[in-house]
Amino acid sequence: MILIRIKREDERKFYEIESQSNNWSVRELKRQFDSSLFERLVLSRDKKGVLELSQKGQLLNLPKDAIKEPYILEFLGLEEKEKYSENDLESAIINKIEHFLLELGKGFAFIARQKRISFDERHFFIDLVFYNRLLKCFLLIDLKIGDLKHQDIGQMQMYVNYYDREMKLDDENNTIGLILCKEKSELLVKYTLPQSNSHIFASRYETVLPSKKEL
Repeated sequence: MILIRIKREDERKFYEIESQSNNWSVRELKRQFDSSLFERLVLSRDKKGVLELSQKGQLLNLPKDAIKEPYILEFLGLEEKEKYSENDLESAIINKIEHFLLELGKGFAFIARQKRISFDERHFFIDLVFYNRLLKCFLLIDLKIGDLKHQDIGQMQMYVNYYDREMKLDDENNTIGLILCKEKSELLVKYTLPQSNSHIFASRYETVLPSKKEL
């Protein structure tokens, strides 16, 4: 009945495919629809990519296929105007890790929290580490509660380089770095990252459900 109520044919077909392939419950289907999953994936795709969504569902062939804009974290219970720290955000995600994995999408498994990497007697901590069995690569997540800064991107580049050189196996693909932030400048991201072959992404997150009109 939920699927029947979706008026757009391409959107309805997408949710039909995803419901079947991911074995969604009615509650999970409703949550994904209410969080505008289709619209969020459409935002980062061209016309061909949108057509594939309606015909094949979400396919993970490239790192960018796994990225959404924005991520919807309403299940954490953090109000939009409530003051919280990055540690609060991280703890809330860990407490709701099953929900967060569903929001990340297909094939993700949780690996570590506050993963320490060390060199030259200096220690650095990666907020969250996941692995995607479909893309066969690690996903590193850094959480930022404020505006994205170019230093944040540089730090993530260091994390990704370390994992590619020290952690990944020969038959695995390059590591993906994802910075989840409250606000970001598209121009800052554009001019900080290399023009091609970058596996680092920055996406906003929302702690309340946006309307489809807003998206």
